[in-house]
Amino acid sequence: GIHFLMGHRPGQPIYDLYSELGTAQANRFLDMTTYGRFFDEASGCSVDVTGDLDRLASDLKALSPADARIVDELMAGARVMQGSDMLFEMGMGKPPELIGPLDQLKQLWGMRRIFKYFTGRYAKPAADYAQAVHDPLLRQILENLFLPEAPVWLILMLLALLADRQIGLLEGGCLDFVLPIEKRYKALGGQVTYEATVEEILVENDRAVGVRLADGSEHRTDIVVSAADGYSTIFKMLGGRYVDEKIKERYRTWKLIRPTVMVSFGVARVFLDDPPLSIIMLKNPFTIGSQAIRGFSLRIFNYGAKFAPPGKTVIQAMLEMEWDFWNDLQKDRPRYEVEKERVATEVLVRLEAHYPGISSQVEMTDVATPYTTWHYTLNHKGAYVGWLPTPEAIMTLLPRTLPGLANFYMAGQWVMPGGGVPPCLYSGRHVVQILCRRDGKPFVSNQPSEGLRGQRGPERA
Repeated sequence: GIHFLMGHRPGQPIYDLYSELGTAQANRFLDMTTYGRFFDEASGCSVDVTGDLDRLASDLKALSPADARIVDELMAGARVMQGSDMLFEMGMGKPPELIGPLDQLKQLWGMRRIFKYFTGRYAKPAADYAQAVHDPLLRQILENLFLPEAPVWLILMLLALLADRQIGLLEGGCLDFVLPIEKRYKALGGQVTYEATVEEILVENDRAVGVRLADGSEHRTDIVVSAADGYSTIFKMLGGRYVDEKIKERYRTWKLIRPTVMVSFGVARVFLDDPPLSIIMLKNPFTIGSQAIRGFSLRIFNYGAKFAPPGKTVIQAMLEMEWDFWNDLQKDRPRYEVEKERVATEVLVRLEAHYPGISSQVEMTDVATPYTTWHYTLNHKGAYVGWLPTPEAIMTLLPRTLPGLANFYMAGQWVMPGGGVPPCLYSGRHVVQILCRRDGKPFVSNQPSEGLRGQRGPERA
């Protein structure tokens, strides 16, 4: 589900987008005050990453006095980024097809105060930057605040948004966020067809003219927009006919986000004092396939009443895995199911050390593997947010069009490296902006006629 949302407060451009789509009015957002708790089983040390940067700096220096200089450097960068409107606009205001020299100058001017934090050592992967850190737990924190391969400036941005209370939790589940968007779409005349897999994008004279579904039916249209898996769209639905060397190189060499095994438990227990996210570094790793699991993220859905009945909670462990192991294993269903059960048991044994008695409180268990992700989303190799957000990928502006193909556009995480809810929503907006420019029409957006009825505003969590 949605981990968190940026810009959930009124007055921000992303909030305006949520409102235009009709989902801000129907949902309640909670301020995320603690991003996560890092716990190292071997040392027994833990650190809460909070929006109080002074407290965070003090806690990190207490953990490792020898790394005080690096801590101060990071906090200084986060403080400079606080309050910057550019954090909500980077790469999202317009698609690459519509960005001109004046737009680039405006962006550079808007970034003048924070520009240096997007260059030099701050543009390196977090794992490279963390090599200078003395304390192993602090090194783990820096590498896993986002992803080890992500640039350092993304960590600074995350801390700045957390300090500004511009990161929010969705009180309900994903459906609560998505269904109002569907309702808005239908109110504007749109139609939605579920359980319909596109097998081929129909092309005539290098123009997209419709789609053919797996059941053989064809649907003709003026414009085709694919928010589906990028690899399947380009190399299967279109047969790889509309690519250039950049596209070939990207899909050949860019790394994908590592897929996950998600082990969810419904437990007869409440977690009043735990943050919604913890990262647990294991004292005793366990093995899945040939991969040693040295730690995992633990989500605790204790911030809303919609996730479980009173007195009960859903918790979810997320383990990064390799695609090939699970894709091969699922071909032998009995072994696949046995391995899923074993992984759930291994996770529960580790959780017992943190929450004594939890094993006897489990009432529901669900294990979703990388193959499960592919089965329901068709994302290439189970890459749930597409590209791994390396410094190269996240700073590359990908076009919404393909070379030589008219009336076709792409939206979603495969054209917005790093994925996430706001970028994917903006990518759909970008397609409409391109169409308006093509047709000589002004781009106009508005909010649903019912206004902001039912919006209760952000609250603390």
